[in-house]
This record gives sequence, structure tokens and C-alpha cells, in this order.
Amino acid sequence: MKHFNPETKTFKLFNAMYNGEAVTASAAQKRFGIKNISAEVSRIRQNGYAVYANTRVAGNNAKVTEYVIGKPSRAIVAAGYKAMSLGLV
Repeated sequence: MKHFNPETKTFKLFNAMYNGEAVTASAAQKRFGIKNISAEVSRIRQNGYAVYANTRVAGNNAKVTEYVIGKPSRAIVAAGYKAMSLGLV
């Protein structure tokens, strides 16, 4: 798996999530200067990490999406192997 350049915003986001933090778009912008968290999450996913987007309701009744790195489900792993067997990857 490819490693991230430690000087990039992608690495900073990855490092926070890898260490167990749930990161919202607002937190990513404040802490790391990331304006489009979904693009950074996509880069992390493309490097083989299972990043989950969990939605919750905040105290002000606003929906907030938190991104976390987790363990991929068996279905995701099976889909990856299936794609490889079909030559899609």
C-alpha cells in the first residue's frame, strides 16, 4: 500500500482517523485546512483503507457526517476479490 506524504492534508486527516478519531467536515477545515473532505476521504479509500461515513444528529438538530477508519466488512472484502477475479482491478 502506498504511504502518504507527511506534509499533506491527506496525511494529517488519515493520521487523525487512523488514531481512532471521528472527523467531521467542520473539524477537518479548522484543524487541517481541508475544504473538501470527501475528496481527501476518497484518496484514503483508494489507498486501501475502509473509511466509513457515519451520520448523526448534533445538539442543534443538524445532521453531521463523521468519517472514521474501520475494519472492512466481509462483504466489502469479498467484493474486492470478486472484482480482482474479473480483472476489474
